[in-house]
Amino acid sequence: MSDTVTDAVDIRDAVKRYGDFTALKSITLSIADNEFFTLLGPSGCGKTTLLRMIAGFEDVTEGAIFLFGEEIETLPPNKRPINTVFQNYALFPHMTVLENVGFGLEMQGKSKSEARARAGEVLELVQLSQFAARKPSQLSGGQQQRVALARALAPQPKVLLLDEPLSALDLKLRKAMQLELKHLQRETGITFIFVTHDQEEALTMSDRIAVMSNGELQQLGLARDIYERPRNMFVADFIGETNLLEVSVDTVEAGRATCHLGGGHALSCDAVDGIGAGAKVHMSIRPERLFLSDTATDGQSLKGTVRENIFIGTDISTVVDLEGGLRFTVRTSNSERGQKGIFEPGHDVFINMEQGAPRLLVD
Repeated sequence: MSDTVTDAVDIRDAVKRYGDFTALKSITLSIADNEFFTLLGPSGCGKTTLLRMIAGFEDVTEGAIFLFGEEIETLPPNKRPINTVFQNYALFPHMTVLENVGFGLEMQGKSKSEARARAGEVLELVQLSQFAARKPSQLSGGQQQRVALARALAPQPKVLLLDEPLSALDLKLRKAMQLELKHLQRETGITFIFVTHDQEEALTMSDRIAVMSNGELQQLGLARDIYERPRNMFVADFIGETNLLEVSVDTVEAGRATCHLGGGHALSCDAVDGIGAGAKVHMSIRPERLFLSDTATDGQSLKGTVRENIFIGTDISTVVDLEGGLRFTVRTSNSERGQKGIFEPGHDVFINMEQGAPRLLVD
């Protein structure tokens, strides 16, 4: 084994079965030290099961999990240098904030004075020092969440697991806590493994994202890569908004594929390994990579008719119908500059696109 272990968590061919049901199917991935890593997917995809296996709350049916190079399968949860923050903060209502944060330290054998001193340090880190004497019921939801975080950070774990900890918060507070969590991770240098079904939350906070579905790993990569270069139809459809099209690949030459969309429409895009001429696959085009005009550009253009404009605050979403039953969504910034690209329903327009906007998907 190498003397320099850089992976905080190394999961190798991990399988989890409950009787005849396989919840996780041979998951292999590595999470670097000091990384904000997110497990993202819909309910029931296996992300919480994987988190519980790392924590030791669930056994591994097959495969192995290593923590900084050491296999931890035989270690009980309380012997692993890992702490977990759950959806339910589970604060002790009869204890003060300071006592809640210091409780786990005392259970580990720290003296009361040591526990209080460390609890005070962590409360300062999460900006709650002034609330140390209050009871949880006297705090807002966001403040209770920070107490739960402080309690989990107090023993200085090597890895912190977070199981949808922001789901109970309102939207504005949730967004504020996303930034706080990211700053906290950078400041402490602890590896964070975060579970969520919220795509925007994952993109906002994560260094890397593992997208999961039906117990399988669909794609692993940087947040930007996951969004800009989805590997398959599930990832493209699950992460953000996209125009998903069934296409036939007509030709593949010099790394470019020409695809027939139906209705006499065609587009070219980068070729993908394993997809050749004659293949029937899917194409993804993000709405914000498109723009409308009275004229076709030098690039690729599709002619259609505006069906409706939908005001969504920061942006305007325009639905455009094309011949052959195709329908596109184009997203335009709700700004003075963006308004120049807005056309009324019934107006004939060209859908123009940025270079690299169409992407073939490995279904």
